[in-house]
Amino acid sequence: MIRSATVNDIPEIRAMIRELAAYERAEEQARATEEQLREALFGEQPAAFALIAEDDGTGEVMGYALWFPRFSTWTGTRGMHLEDLYVRAHARGAGYGKALLAALAAICRRNGYDRFEWWVLAWNSPTIDFYKSLGVELLDEWKVCRLSGEPLRELAAQAPPVRHPAADAQERHSCGPR
Repeated sequence: MIRSATVNDIPEIRAMIRELAAYERAEEQARATEEQLREALFGEQPAAFALIAEDDGTGEVMGYALWFPRFSTWTGTRGMHLEDLYVRAHARGAGYGKALLAALAAICRRNGYDRFEWWVLAWNSPTIDFYKSLGVELLDEWKVCRLSGEPLRELAAQAPPVRHPAADAQERHSCGPR
């Protein structure tokens, strides 16, 4: 069964995030707290959304998918970015990953999203093969860029002031949250 996550799923989602990080050899980077996840998924302005895969017979949580909307300037339409897709090791091969992806694809279709995108680690051959079996297009010509930590702080320190005219709420909104 695939269902929308509830606030009661937060501890299980956090546990699976850590399991995913361990699988991706980056457990020390998975620092999100339950409180942060609660706010991100169920706060006043959710930053992301999650689906849960459960075993129909036992109700055991087998995996999750966490996603958020994105926007393409090229198509002028919204899309979906899949941040995490994780199925617990003992449940892999039983169809949970495909069911989660199919449920996300249905959300895309229902919302008129033209694109459904995510990243996969280059060394993760079993997952890449699974994605290829679904007809996923791998965009090898694109590289992921990330700015964080000290380089992010250094670049931010060089930012010119951004005007936020009180009379033009739309312009203020276009620069994002302050």
